Amino acid sequence: MMDEGPGSARRLLGVFAHPDDEVFCAGGTMARAARAGAEVMIVSATRGERGQIRDPPAATRRTLGAVRSEELRAAAAELGVRRVQVLAYPDGTLQQHRSSLGAAVADIMRRFDPDTVITFGADGGYGHPDHVAISELTTKAFRALALNRNRGRLYHAVFPPRRTCMAEELACWIAGPGQRATDRAARQAIALFAGEAATMRLARDDVRTEWFPPGTGVIEQGEPVDALYLILNGTAEALLEHPGGQVTHVRRMQAGDFFGEHDLVTGHGAAHVVARDSLTCLVLSRAPIRPYAGRGAGATSAAEPPGAGPPPGTCAVDVTSYLHRKLAALARHRTQYPIVPSMLPRSLLQNMLGTEFFTRSADGSGNAAASRWAKAPRTRRPAGRPSPRHLRRHRDPSPHPPRTAAPHATLPPAHVPDLRSAKVTRD
Repeated sequence: MMDEGPGSARRLLGVFAHPDDEVFCAGGTMARAARAGAEVMIVSATRGERGQIRDPPAATRRTLGAVRSEELRAAAAELGVRRVQVLAYPDGTLQQHRSSLGAAVADIMRRFDPDTVITFGADGGYGHPDHVAISELTTKAFRALALNRNRGRLYHAVFPPRRTCMAEELACWIAGPGQRATDRAARQAIALFAGEAATMRLARDDVRTEWFPPGTGVIEQGEPVDALYLILNGTAEALLEHPGGQVTHVRRMQAGDFFGEHDLVTGHGAAHVVARDSLTCLVLSRAPIRPYAGRGAGATSAAEPPGAGPPPGTCAVDVTSYLHRKLAALARHRTQYPIVPSMLPRSLLQNMLGTEFFTRSADGSGNAAASRWAKAPRTRRPAGRPSPRHLRRHRDPSPHPPRTAAPHATLPPAHVPDLRSAKVTRD
């Protein structure tokens, strides 16, 4: 039978490192499962007390851990999840608490008895040490549970490079009704999404913040343009140079204004853009800037990056119908994302967050490879031939007795035996 993905769970457990991980990893999937009647539980190993404080009135460094724990519960409620547990290990130190944290996760699994578990992939999504640790410990605990109960599914949330281009999506949004990020919150929302998109590969843009001294030419008329600019601070002038050399003023731009959207579509600058005073811009390019490329040397390639899209075997869960719940949950993490989802175009949010990707672990019960391995006949040693252990005992001058191999130590680490066909010896 084809795998229906983690959304078909009856008892779904999500194990993550920090509050807000649950939204990006599996927020829509958990909302979908909860809506279908599944019992869903979220576990966060830390309170996230070393995170950002992007909304200063919401928390201080002293209170951030407690505030983020409550934000997690509020976000879970938006997803329809009733059970939340925060283990309160020190943020950023999970690698140092492997033994006790692993035991705590295993105990939760035994008590909650999930048929489906979701956590990060082995790379932690993007290499975060806490994410890597919780992935490894959750996977280990699941394997032990599956071995004892001969059932269950484990999914790793993965973040394959997306084809979405924020610069193009925003350019179409801006060029239509003439959108402006008129207040600080709107500019912050766009900057936050751009930053998260770059970190988690939710979009393929190169995202950076650039400062231009007064009088600097940001765009030259007629030069290749492959980026969208959002003014974060300062002012700029758009100037049109005519064939005869005359220059006329087109418009003055200030914080919250975009420029480059029409140039992004046509591929060349329609006018000069010059920093009037000290100017800071968020810049979203369709491809990274080439080192030492001169102005007018040609636009960077807008071709799709190699490897874009999920790898073979990835389970893609469409959560478009639950996107509103996912965005509401994200907004509940106010200290990290002080945003209003309507500040961004719906099409962009859907492309970035409307599908969640998972790989199913090959270590759960019922694995065909594991079953074949368990059923493989054991090779018998010819009569009269000394065992390798006997030879090691005579060759090893050490006074210590040989170590006894652990049960199943000869099995490949990526498999566990099928209990229906394998005998387990208990001490």
